[in-house]
Formats: sequence, structure tokens, C-alpha cells
Amino acid sequence: MFKNKLCADRGSAFIELAIALPLISLVLIGAAELGRIAYFAIEVSDAARAGVAYGAQRLAYAEDTGSLASGINDGIAVAAMDDASDLSNMTTTSNDACVCESVTTSTGAITTTPISVCGGTSSTAATQCPPSTTSGVVTDVANYVQVNTAATVTTMFHYPGIPSSFTLHGFAEMRVAGD
Repeated sequence: MFKNKLCADRGSAFIELAIALPLISLVLIGAAELGRIAYFAIEVSDAARAGVAYGAQRLAYAEDTGSLASGINDGIAVAAMDDASDLSNMTTTSNDACVCESVTTSTGAITTTPISVCGGTSSTAATQCPPSTTSGVVTDVANYVQVNTAATVTTMFHYPGIPSSFTLHGFAEMRVAGD
């Protein structure tokens, strides 16, 4: 009786394996693909942070903007590209933004207004950011560096209903340290 039961179940494990193996393979490939895209998304984001960290060191570095394609030695783009060496098709754009900051000393609230001329010692910047007449409010020109990165990543396999390439974006902004 026990022998007959074993003979009847002999092929069922093989059939279960044949059904489960494609599903397990699909889950493993999907997890690897998701991990790969997450890795590149982190690379793009970290590259933006590396570029902004370079530009925020001092005003001269923040003004080191441009593009590598134009042939100009752009330190911000070089710092970003060095950080994301796995992404050969990454593009980097950066700019040096100036704002007029008004800080309320009692609450610590900061109000910013964009201005067109950078530099705290420039007379033009001083006229665009006049000193506050309200007590407890300090007004000054502040320089920020902003870096945008983007890279297109293709999937390892084609999945029905899912695009075969993704454009990943990174952004970072940091205040420039005073000289």
C-alpha cells in the first residue's frame, strides 16, 4: 500500500518545479532589474550633490559653470562626472543663482527674493537687495549653486507594458561659502 502511494506521486514534484521555476526566475530577474535602476538613480542624485559640493566651496568655484560639450573646463560638471563614472551618457547643467535673503532674528524665518546680479560687494547687487528698515530683520545677498544631472538608462530585457529606457534626474542646491 505504501509502495503504490509513492509510485502515484513520483512525477508531481517535477511538474510543480516546471510550473514554479519560470515564476521564480521572473521574480529574480525583476528584482535584479529594479536594483540596477535604483543603483543608477542613486548615482545620478549623488553626482548632482558632488557637483554642488564642488561649487559651494567658494564663489570662484560656483561661477565655474558651463558644459563639457562646449570645451570649457567646467569644474562642477567634472566633479559630477567623476562621481558617476558608471554613467557615460550623463548630462550636467549648473548655474550660480543669487537671492536677497531677509532673516527675522527673533523667529529665524528666511524670506528669499531672486536677483539678477551676484556678489555681495557689488553696488548693483546692493541696490537690488537694500538693507531692511524693519528692526529684527537682517538682509543680505546670498549666492547659491544649483546642479541638475540626467542620464538615460536602458533595461537589460524588454518587458511587455514597461518602457525599455528611463531618464533619471538629480538635483542639488547649496549655499556658497563666503570668500
